[in-house]
Amino acid sequence: MNTTHPAAAAVQVQEPRPRRKWSQILRVALLYLIAILFLFPFYIAVVYSIKTPVETAQSPLAFPTHIAWSNYAEAIEASNFFLALRNSVLTTVGTVALTIAVCSMAAYVIARNNTRFYNFFYYLFMSSIMLPFQVLMFPLYKTWSELSLLNTIPGLIIALTGVQIGYFAFLYVGFIKTVPKELEESAVLDGASRYRTFYSIIFPLLKPINSTILVLSALGAWNDFVVSMILVQKKEASTLPLVQFQFFGEYTSQVNMAFAAIILSMIPIMLFYLFAQKWIIGGVTAGAVKG
Repeated sequence: MNTTHPAAAAVQVQEPRPRRKWSQILRVALLYLIAILFLFPFYIAVVYSIKTPVETAQSPLAFPTHIAWSNYAEAIEASNFFLALRNSVLTTVGTVALTIAVCSMAAYVIARNNTRFYNFFYYLFMSSIMLPFQVLMFPLYKTWSELSLLNTIPGLIIALTGVQIGYFAFLYVGFIKTVPKELEESAVLDGASRYRTFYSIIFPLLKPINSTILVLSALGAWNDFVVSMILVQKKEASTLPLVQFQFFGEYTSQVNMAFAAIILSMIPIMLFYLFAQKWIIGGVTAGAVKG
């Protein structure tokens, strides 16, 4: 016969609580540590952008005693910031629009035609994801030089779109396969052409993946440095990442002005990202599902 007192049983049930409490504390502390590690580069960027060169050399990580707002004005003037900002906006908008248009149509054809010919292009897109850009640098430069596309915004837009096509087409194919074919069949019976079916029926249903690719493509085009450095050498077509590079010379480095330019260039894309980040996770996970 069990003679255990009810109060003793209650005490035995409540024993694991201290362990749970300590595990929660450790989990929260770990999250705070990770957050600090991720935010620390932003702190360095902000502090360096408002320091004088003397204070930077004396105490690199300390907050400045005198805020040098003049770094921002000098960075804007030295880098021709607003021209570079215009070029970055044009490049980003053009790349996003071309990427969504090309990848969505190509993925629609591949997803709806299960033949060797179209499967070849599907695996070609997938293999391009694993291809290092260094392999394409010289052929890309030579081809753009022959086509007179060097140092032009359209040439940069086409190149950035080509670099992104493989991954985004892969996401589109996975998402389109989840769209029921019956919707298209109904449109065809009503007399709609293939183009009308895509733009009126399919494309509106791609809103989640379109939103995700809009964000990811915009971030990639705005922050691109490697492709831009290969194809653009003139200031008239330079984007923000390229003009920031001019603060670092062979013998001197204007670190404070460089970080001021970096902070200024971060503001537009960070505002855009904060506005559109809610579409990223849903679109990526939806695009990864195969129907």
